[in-house]
Amino acid sequence: MDNYVVGNGTPVRAWSKIACMNPTLMHPIAHSSRPAPGATVGTLLREWRQRRRMNQLDLAGEADVSTRHLSFVESGRSLPSREMLMRLAEQLDVPLRERNTLLIAAGYAPLYRERALADPQLAAARRAVDLVLKGHEPYPALAIDRHWTMVAANAPLVASAAPELLAPPVNVLRLSMHPRGLAGAIDNWHEWRAHLLARLRRQIEVSGDATLVALLAELESYPAPAHAGQASRGETDAVVVPLRMRTPHGVLSFVSTTTVFGTPVGITLSELAIEALFPAADATAGILRRLADARR
Repeated sequence: MDNYVVGNGTPVRAWSKIACMNPTLMHPIAHSSRPAPGATVGTLLREWRQRRRMNQLDLAGEADVSTRHLSFVESGRSLPSREMLMRLAEQLDVPLRERNTLLIAAGYAPLYRERALADPQLAAARRAVDLVLKGHEPYPALAIDRHWTMVAANAPLVASAAPELLAPPVNVLRLSMHPRGLAGAIDNWHEWRAHLLARLRRQIEVSGDATLVALLAELESYPAPAHAGQASRGETDAVVVPLRMRTPHGVLSFVSTTTVFGTPVGITLSELAIEALFPAADATAGILRRLADARR
């Protein structure tokens, strides 16, 4: 029996209930900030500089340090001060979680704290997410973490998916592209797949996250659904890639946007994003309004 849902349909206001359904919200998954064996702060900095496609001269100029000193730091001949290390990390746009790794590799205490969303100190952030998701109704929106794990959703999804893919924690990309997930309902599967994989590759390039690398390999291995046919060239040339889904209520067409916290000072909020779907056709807006009215 299929479940016709988008996400898990959990009301965003029920944060305590959500935390019980997904224990990682109460107690974040352990993610060691310890550098890999043999990795020094110099090698880590060099990896981030190369990932950002900067040479030593460019980075030294941006961070207001001498090229000679930066070279010494990368080679291990000099240890950066805490202040210099954070200045380099800022210029390299290193994620907060990985800045802690740099600090530990240099012998300093980590600076950025990770809290569960259930932590009382994040109550204001939870209210902000609640307001955004609630304000987006009757259109779908969901909050996700850095690995595309769904944290909360404002409404049920109207498409079929296997129950095991909806058991928390729900990975949004896996749900979207798995043969037993939403893939069979996506009209423009090749186009949407190319769009999602391109986003994931960019995220990997920015973050260097090994979990996302494994997720990308998994998603690339999924076969195309029977209805998808052959991919055509130039499918990712459009400025906006729509999501077109077949549902028992008709074809729904969406465009998506991503919202993040502007100035996060902690790991949890820096890795939280809201994915919001907007109707790309009047018919879609009408269907969603009628479904919302029926649920009241």
